[in-house]
Amino acid sequence: MNSHPFYIADVFAESKYAGNQLAVVRNASDLSSDEMLKIAREMHYSETTFVLSEEARDGGYDVRIFTPGGEVPFAGHPTLGTAWVLRNEILKSDVSSITLNLQVGQIPVTFDGDTLWMKQVEPKFGQTLTPAQLAPVLNLDEQDFDTRTPIQEVSTGLPFVLVPLKGMDAVKRAHISLDKLQELIAPLEAQMIFLFSAETYGKENQINARMFGDMYGVPEDPATGSANGCLAGYLTKYKYFGSGEINVRVEQGYEIYRPSILQLRASEHDGAYSIHVGGKVFLVARGELV
Repeated sequence: MNSHPFYIADVFAESKYAGNQLAVVRNASDLSSDEMLKIAREMHYSETTFVLSEEARDGGYDVRIFTPGGEVPFAGHPTLGTAWVLRNEILKSDVSSITLNLQVGQIPVTFDGDTLWMKQVEPKFGQTLTPAQLAPVLNLDEQDFDTRTPIQEVSTGLPFVLVPLKGMDAVKRAHISLDKLQELIAPLEAQMIFLFSAETYGKENQINARMFGDMYGVPEDPATGSANGCLAGYLTKYKYFGSGEINVRVEQGYEIYRPSILQLRASEHDGAYSIHVGGKVFLVARGELV
């Protein structure tokens, strides 16, 4: 049986002990899916990644991503964090980019100083919903919702219900009623809720957001790169800031004491989208599974 070194990193963080925690396990080709799920539950972070091979295949590295609830085809902070670990701890190289082979396809990550950027796939816009449907799920009033843009399912590899709110008071008050959530998502592709407003803690930021992923074993996520990729597509599609191009900073995780900053660059021209999500990574620990 292979030895399985692992790393713990904080992703979308501005310093250690912030952002979203990630465990990256090496030499994972001999682990079964069930073993990977058990390890993800043992780590108990929102995601754990498994590097299957440290030899490139088709220009990328094979990686699987697990939440405590099961495997997912794509997730943002695991993509950035795993690319950082591959470059700095495994390959020990100053290459300018790393590509991950994920279930959703190849996701390239580029390095720009201390910021990593991942290019996400084209967004898909799904079903729209109403404040009346979301209010009981989030324990909010219908007047808390910002109806200038729709509540909508969006996916750039992993689908979310995007929920615009009027301000931070509503963002802070929101909490999930699990039975109502299960009723809401039963007919939907999206199983997770991503809510946001343009009122922020920091004046240098443009969006404050929260993500609820109870169905994946993640009651609240500190920083969600996949959801923010969906948000980037949404903000450009609906010209939320008055333009089909954005360059914004999103704060997430403040309500659960894991402050995170995600940078979004996106544009839309004639229905074609370019979406990049960026952030910083800090290594916190090294270890080995025994």
